[in-house]
Amino acid sequence: MKLIDLNRDGGIGANSLFIQLGDLNILVDSGLHPKKAGRKAAPDHAPLRGKTIDLIVITHCHLDHIGSLPITMREHPAAPVIMTTSSRMLIERMLHNSASVMMRQREDENILDYPLFTHEEVDRIAKRLTGVPFGHAKKFRGGRDEIEVILHPAGHVAGAAGLEIRHRHRAIFFTGDVLFENQRTLPGARFPAGHFDTLVTETTRGSTLRQPQKTRSAEMIRLVESINDTIQKGGSFLIPVFALGRMQEVLAILHDARKFRRLVDCPIYGSGLGMDLVDYFDEISHKTKHIQFNRSIVKDLKVRPLPRNLKPGEDPRQNALYVISSGMLVERTPSYTLASGLVGHAGNTVGFVGYCDPDTPGGRLLAAKPGDTFLFETAHVKTKIKARVERFELSGHADRDELLQFAVQTGARSIVLTHGDPPARAWFAEQLASRLPAAKVLDPVPLQQYLV
Repeated sequence: MKLIDLNRDGGIGANSLFIQLGDLNILVDSGLHPKKAGRKAAPDHAPLRGKTIDLIVITHCHLDHIGSLPITMREHPAAPVIMTTSSRMLIERMLHNSASVMMRQREDENILDYPLFTHEEVDRIAKRLTGVPFGHAKKFRGGRDEIEVILHPAGHVAGAAGLEIRHRHRAIFFTGDVLFENQRTLPGARFPAGHFDTLVTETTRGSTLRQPQKTRSAEMIRLVESINDTIQKGGSFLIPVFALGRMQEVLAILHDARKFRRLVDCPIYGSGLGMDLVDYFDEISHKTKHIQFNRSIVKDLKVRPLPRNLKPGEDPRQNALYVISSGMLVERTPSYTLASGLVGHAGNTVGFVGYCDPDTPGGRLLAAKPGDTFLFETAHVKTKIKARVERFELSGHADRDELLQFAVQTGARSIVLTHGDPPARAWFAEQLASRLPAAKVLDPVPLQQYLV
């Protein structure tokens, strides 16, 4: 098998892997880098020039995995695209949202490359997108070779899949982004046990040691207790969330807490794409039974739309709970604007419930100390940190020890490390060298071809 990582910067970003098996060329994911803009945010497809792509597989619908898909499909107009049934129900909405965001960024930030694709193009490619049920074996033929593809539940987010490919007498497995723990809305990963010749694994949390007491259920309880403490003392609580997955899980957690009278009575505000996706999650729940979510949760919680007159640097003083995106406080998002007004006032809390890249405003806020001066650059707000800033371990990615255990039990002779920062990959490389000394462990340099 030949492999090229097309994510030009490595790490976590514009995820896209090119795989050649016999005479079949396969692309796994086609994302956009969340911290870059314009064409530099997309994978570098230079190694694909002159090649015919026989199949594109999408592991899940986060934009770092699908954000450049319309560009890829434009360049390879005959390539079929498959994903899980649940992802097929989500992907058009996610791509349309991305097109809208890029159009705004073109105006607000003068990024002339944007939009990289239009709403009309998303509509045109829709007929080429195929949903495949979990566990369903699907065959694809090249001129000489044939592969069998099976998608397995990966937890992480609705529709997320691990990818199994069988070629001749060889078995290859891609974890994609994976979570083995059950979430409130979604069961954990159910991957096939046993041997694979090659394993391609995510490494996101390789440099993160989770404390034994920080179980998911304990962290949910701690989150609700922190909300109650903040509200009862007259402050407001901001939960920055990813629109796809984390918002719906947080709403479900709050609904459970309210149902059992564990959550203080207060206004709850929600906004953006995540609220739109509530209806999609409800539909997926009814049609596939893959997730557990009902749109009535929003009604029961009496979630209100975010006020339109939100101003940077201004605390609305609503003594309220805000569940809004982006999860990393990315510039010019509602959570960024609201945080710029909340962090300068004692009594408020900002509670992060997912991964934050260290270079994002969310990552920098988590790294800062109380009393530090913090700059919300694009909001033109500089303030001292007086609010509490907390992290709750509700990540959508597997703990490193669980992922290591899965890798070891495969007995793979080749293991490829992806989707992780250098320290995270280094931890996996060291552990795998110790636990599977006969295996070849590869941390691919972007755009270089490897024989795996």
